[in-house]
Amino acid sequence: MWGKKKKWESVENMGSSLFSIWLSLVIVLHLLFSTSSSSSTTTTLDQERDKINELPGQPTNIGFNQYSGYITVNQKAGRALFYWLVELDSSQSSTTTTPPLVLWLNGGPGCSSVGYGAAEEIGPFRIHPDGKTLFVNPYSWNKVANVLFLDSPAGVGFSYSNTTSDLYTSGDQRTAEDAYTFLLNWLERFPQYKHRDFYITGESYAGHYVPQLSQIVYERNKGIQNPILNFKGFMVGNAVIDDFHDYVGTFEYWWTMGLISDATYQNLNIHCDLEVAEHPSDECNKAFDIAELEQGNIDPYSIFTPTCDATVSTRRNLRSLRIRNLLRSRHLRLSLNYDPCTEKHSTVYFNLPEVQKALHANVTGVSYPWETCSDIITDHWNDSPRSMLPIYQELIAAGLRIWVFSGDTDSVVPVTATRYSLDALNLSTLIKWYPWYDNGKVGGWSQVYNGLTFVAVKGAGHEVPLHRPQQALTMFKSFLENKPMPHLRAI
Repeated sequence: MWGKKKKWESVENMGSSLFSIWLSLVIVLHLLFSTSSSSSTTTTLDQERDKINELPGQPTNIGFNQYSGYITVNQKAGRALFYWLVELDSSQSSTTTTPPLVLWLNGGPGCSSVGYGAAEEIGPFRIHPDGKTLFVNPYSWNKVANVLFLDSPAGVGFSYSNTTSDLYTSGDQRTAEDAYTFLLNWLERFPQYKHRDFYITGESYAGHYVPQLSQIVYERNKGIQNPILNFKGFMVGNAVIDDFHDYVGTFEYWWTMGLISDATYQNLNIHCDLEVAEHPSDECNKAFDIAELEQGNIDPYSIFTPTCDATVSTRRNLRSLRIRNLLRSRHLRLSLNYDPCTEKHSTVYFNLPEVQKALHANVTGVSYPWETCSDIITDHWNDSPRSMLPIYQELIAAGLRIWVFSGDTDSVVPVTATRYSLDALNLSTLIKWYPWYDNGKVGGWSQVYNGLTFVAVKGAGHEVPLHRPQQALTMFKSFLENKPMPHLRAI
């Protein structure tokens, strides 16, 4: 009897233990479900809060969603970066694959990706001269991808910092780190973009931003089987790459295009070749002074097109640091029908209170106006490495997709500067220099290297998608498809 009773007690205790385990599992699952549900609800609410219902003056019946707002990248300093996401235009896209996420960065340093990239280059809308209404850009890059514009670093465009000293201590390294933190935090708000093919693009001084951010993403993805930032490669246009070769190519372009005298060409090569582009010597600055006078009242970002007379004097005064004009992305150019005052229209539009409200921007209510570029950021830029070539070499060896493009009428970071910089990589050629075609006409020229593709765009200035929007979209499609530029003339 004792033995049977002991056995029964043992069975009873076992049942009690199993019940306790079951109850614990139920509680844990409930907590997990509740936490997940709560997190999912928070994410949904955050996205909904950032959704743009309609921009003032926006055309009706668009086939895509837009979101904009702030992502904090440094809680202690109060640094928050402003973004604008334009999702794939499903009404015109025929793709059956999952569309990638593409980040666009403008340079300067100190210029707004919203003011340039989104408003006058690859975004879905352009701004009418009234500064109040928008019209559709038929060559927007959201025809084939989800495009994310980022104002970077803090202090640029709508991005801000609660620590004033941040505006005077910006540089390449912090900009790259903050952009990486932004991406990670942004993906928590938009988890549907985790693990999706991801590319980084940009122009001008983003020739630093893009490869530097690419390097961080690549190196921190090492050893991760399925990274949330599924980084595939980068593309940059009229990009600052290597100070020495950029200078050599820029001065040569000025001279061969007849913009400067023989004497000035010689002085520039003597006093500037070995300079750090962001911090030139007094002698180099003097040579730039003379070059400016000799070039006259032209638009250096597009040497064959008219300037916007209403802003010429202001623009020339802001070029007092000379090199600022060589590197920054502040420009006055043409739109689809050639309007050299697009920057002026952007300045009007993004200062409208109703526009800022629709964009969920300027939440701190600053008293000063929105500007396309921040002079404070530009004038106090700190670290700026001489060359991006070591990063190119690392990422080429890693097998990432790398494209570099150049508008051939830009005298700020001209095609010759880019070609000298790329030649310094000593890459072998896979496809020799050839003309590429768009709608039966030569769109430019291209050369495919082992690990990098170079594309020249005929007749385009510093902002290639602004001057040649159709050709730029053709190029972007080729980049995403990882195919060379079309080399056969359509019959």
